[in-house]
Amino acid sequence: MASDPEEQSQISGALVAVLAVGTGLSAANLYYAQPLLHTLARALHTGSGTAGLVVTFSQIGYALGLAFVVPIGDIVPRRRMVPLVLILTAAALAASAAAGSIGVLIGLALLVGLGSVAAQVLVPFAAVLAGPQQRGRVVGTVMSGLLLGILLARTLSGLVAGAGGWRVVYGAGAGLVLVLAAVLARVLPSEGARPQLAYRALLRSTVQVFRGDAGLRRRAGFGAIGMAGFSILWTTIAFLLAGPPFRYTDTVIGLFGLVGAGGALCASWAGRLADRGHTGRMTWGFAACTAVSWIPLWLGRHHLVWLIVGIVLLDIGVQGTQVTNQSVMYAGGGADRSRANAAYMVCYFAGGAAGSAAAAAVYSSGGWSAVTVLGGVVAVLGVLAALADRRWPLGAIRSGKSLEYANLDHPVALR
Repeated sequence: MASDPEEQSQISGALVAVLAVGTGLSAANLYYAQPLLHTLARALHTGSGTAGLVVTFSQIGYALGLAFVVPIGDIVPRRRMVPLVLILTAAALAASAAAGSIGVLIGLALLVGLGSVAAQVLVPFAAVLAGPQQRGRVVGTVMSGLLLGILLARTLSGLVAGAGGWRVVYGAGAGLVLVLAAVLARVLPSEGARPQLAYRALLRSTVQVFRGDAGLRRRAGFGAIGMAGFSILWTTIAFLLAGPPFRYTDTVIGLFGLVGAGGALCASWAGRLADRGHTGRMTWGFAACTAVSWIPLWLGRHHLVWLIVGIVLLDIGVQGTQVTNQSVMYAGGGADRSRANAAYMVCYFAGGAAGSAAAAAVYSSGGWSAVTVLGGVVAVLGVLAALADRRWPLGAIRSGKSLEYANLDHPVALR
């Protein structure tokens, strides 16, 4: 097999910073609604369970985008693709600002999620541009930007809604995305010749990548479990904080996004550990951190300090697991990084959508205590899966025979 010329490339610090900001702003679109769900429910005359569907459908849209849009990054120049996707996302955000009913907002959330996958085109692009010795660090840095975007999305959403209302949040988001599209159109580097492959064959090969690699499937399972727990927390916490005993405003609820900064801060550190080959220990260690977090989160139903401790631990565990997974995924060569990332992230956000839907239903019937029990059960499943991975390791992802399903240098695999 011919060596991948991308393996010898390097990436400048300035471009890494641009990619980190780009992924953060793209991913932020998924999370503007989370601290506003109680406000949306009141303004659009619906219940907490229905309002929670705004988050659920944005994640469903994201999963669809991952399945049908992200793989295109393997055959279409990303410099053209990413700005176009962002422009379409801005249009959906602008329409959301004018939505007159919860049904319309839920439908538009699907489109916003679909377009927000630009973040997952940029992450593998960073891995392509990075040299093998810096790949974990670069992925960790770009993921830190993504995670900070998620955290600041909640905080800024709460602050802006407190000052000007929830519609202004969506309008401002549309403006930011348009600016980002213009910047990336200018600064993203051009790529070499792209493989010639029909779209249907591309989608079929994405399935083949996933079916042909047990290691990728296992990492996707870890990611899905982690994202389910993450969504269980952030889909329902606004309802907890808006009610007794806290009774916080949108502005204060949005500030809780900053509590999860530990997850973003640990991403770069986790990337460096992955470069040193500690991914096995990291997998079960971060899974254990996630499971432990649900104890203080349960105590936090009445005590703010415990709630903050639980949020920090959960974000560290989930985001550390995510960086570990993606560092392992991008360790292999080949021309299939966008498709491998798409397959992985479809599972990741399918887990998130399931978690948010379940959490909204559980909160409506059993309150915060029931939500923490749900989250704890999911987290224990993650610990058991991580321990099984240590007992029966699979080795590197996309090595050996698995590459024949993915590499476009082997067209026989796509027949």
